[in-house]
Amino acid sequence: MKNLFKFALGGVVMLVASMATAADDVTIQLKWVTQTQFAGYYVAQDKGFYKEEGLNVTIKPGGPDIGPMQVLAGGGADVAVDWMPSALAAREKGLSAVNIAQPFKSSGMMLTCRKDRGVNSVSDLKGKNLGVWYYGNEYPFLSWMNKLGLSVDGGADGVTVFKQGWDILPLTQGDATCVSTMAYNEYWQVLAEGLKPSELTVFKYETEGVATLEDGLYVLEENLKDAAFKDKMVRFVRASMKGWKYAEQNPAEAAEIVVDNDDSGAQTVEHNTTQMGEIIKLTAGSNGALDPADYQRTVDSLMTGGSDPVITKMPEGAWTHEVTDLALK
Repeated sequence: MKNLFKFALGGVVMLVASMATAADDVTIQLKWVTQTQFAGYYVAQDKGFYKEEGLNVTIKPGGPDIGPMQVLAGGGADVAVDWMPSALAAREKGLSAVNIAQPFKSSGMMLTCRKDRGVNSVSDLKGKNLGVWYYGNEYPFLSWMNKLGLSVDGGADGVTVFKQGWDILPLTQGDATCVSTMAYNEYWQVLAEGLKPSELTVFKYETEGVATLEDGLYVLEENLKDAAFKDKMVRFVRASMKGWKYAEQNPAEAAEIVVDNDDSGAQTVEHNTTQMGEIIKLTAGSNGALDPADYQRTVDSLMTGGSDPVITKMPEGAWTHEVTDLALK
């Protein structure tokens, strides 16, 4: 009887220990392929920050045909990295996406044009052919064109838009006048193809007054009503921001960690180290909590312009501090 009691007691102890060490699964859908744009998440995983929070995190890279909001809506991820214009546009169409954290403070989006094709100022865009990313990335551009009063249907009084792939060859080897670039990625690819900065006209969305928030963390509103899910997100955001701050302070190491996690073999440490230097400029000033002023700036940009704004009404419930208030205290 005494031995039976010891066996039963041992079983209880093992069960409690197992419950204490069992990790909660979290899947995050990235907006793009593995690169230092997402360094904070890879660093948090590599350094054990997620494990310290009792999380087993799966990081799903994105790609040109992957829309984070669609993945989130379909249940393919618990949390998604996406730009706010895409999330707000999806919310207006019925998806209950909510921003729970905002690691990126500034926008890295740009339109890069060739001077030898006649673009030296914003007024020169009229009548030109411009490369634009879609799958939610087009919204900041459309908002900008609305503000300029330029139709995107072509013609001499508008601009001709073509759906840009994930390279910049239409600008360097084709007949495109301008292509979409990010300050930390495609712009450097343009330079690597042989064009010099002095040969380019670069329009930064930040300086054009149409900058919108990028790379926020989004979940479905109904999931936040579940206390267990909310607790997972609190721990996830806390560990992720720890990863981001480590990456900011150790950019070279962060670049190596990202490349080590790239299964495609397409990334190099050199490129990602350069990229990380630009990413730091965009995450600087953010502790992970969404700044309401930045949110309002984004909304105002998307609602302002011509007759076809990206969103038509003021969003309600599109962001919350519930998670960051607990994660960052």
